[in-house]
Amino acid sequence: PPRSTLFPYTTLFRSPMAVHALAPNEIVVVANARARGSLELAEYYMRRRQIPLDHLVRVGTTQNEQCSRQEYNQAIREPVRQGLIRLGKDRRIRCLVTMYGVPLAIRPLESEETETAQKVRMDSRAAVDSELALVLAGDYPLEGWLPNPYFMGFRQQQGPLKRDLVLMVSRLDGPDTQTVRRLIDDALFAEKEGLRGQACFDARWPKPAASTLSGYALCDASIHAAAERIRASKRMSTVRLDDGDALLQPGDCPQTALYSGWYSLGRYVDAFTWVRGAIGYHIASSECSTLKQKDAQVWCKRMLEDGAAVTIGPVYEPYVQAFPPPELFFSTLADGYLGVAESYLVSLPFLSWQMVLIGDPLYQPFAPR
Repeated sequence: PPRSTLFPYTTLFRSPMAVHALAPNEIVVVANARARGSLELAEYYMRRRQIPLDHLVRVGTTQNEQCSRQEYNQAIREPVRQGLIRLGKDRRIRCLVTMYGVPLAIRPLESEETETAQKVRMDSRAAVDSELALVLAGDYPLEGWLPNPYFMGFRQQQGPLKRDLVLMVSRLDGPDTQTVRRLIDDALFAEKEGLRGQACFDARWPKPAASTLSGYALCDASIHAAAERIRASKRMSTVRLDDGDALLQPGDCPQTALYSGWYSLGRYVDAFTWVRGAIGYHIASSECSTLKQKDAQVWCKRMLEDGAAVTIGPVYEPYVQAFPPPELFFSTLADGYLGVAESYLVSLPFLSWQMVLIGDPLYQPFAPR
């Protein structure tokens, strides 16, 4: 679809999906044997979630957060593909988990800098995880995005990708190994004790009256709708919706369990105290461009440092319509039938693109109704 094309969020919930919650034996974990701590964290996660130990795929690649397309193809994509073949058809694998130490992003293709070539080169940038979702799909165009066949907004459209060739991908990563262990432990804690606290939604304008919206107004309307749906679900003790132009300010959101808002580019605002198991994301470009750079203030890194357990963000410029619509992501999660990975999958518009999910894919914070 062209970048100007968006979709009406309010039409996404008309029919249920035949799905079941992700199981530990449907996961393959990918760790970088060259990155200190990657294998140890993978084994820790697999023990805690009782994932079969032979579901570990070791890759040997750069420890940098970015890699070339050639490095991705040879050192990440191919070993993962071979690992899935090794497990065979008798095991149904639905999800990959990339561990701390696996690169975040793929750099643009090398090309001559004509105007057309430059556009192709820049559009070939992608998140490693978004490409790994298609590791079974064979060859496909690298320029731009591909519609996700699981996305509820595209359910009536016939795209180039078949569902049985798409995998869920989530990442257990962060600024350091201690943070990654906390993500694993916090998800298990919140499942046992319950995710309780406040939901904070930071819209930019009052709820629009129009039924047909586009661009930023449509994104803002989805934040309003997310707040309404979480309030109706009664999953949170308090739901705060701020519809002023200003961002939430430090101290505005104590005991935050759920969050979505926008737009502070690369400048995290410490408005929150995150409860254990907190889930949230900020809608702005490049907020997952690094998880390691010491002084970076991008939202994914800073949210993880401050205590969130799950977040979503792009490694480059994704365009606003590439973000999971907050209404769809949080509503699916609050229904309780699906966990983090499935809720992300059905709310993610595009693959072979920029978005990354960080957190335990098995994490299911709410019990089914």
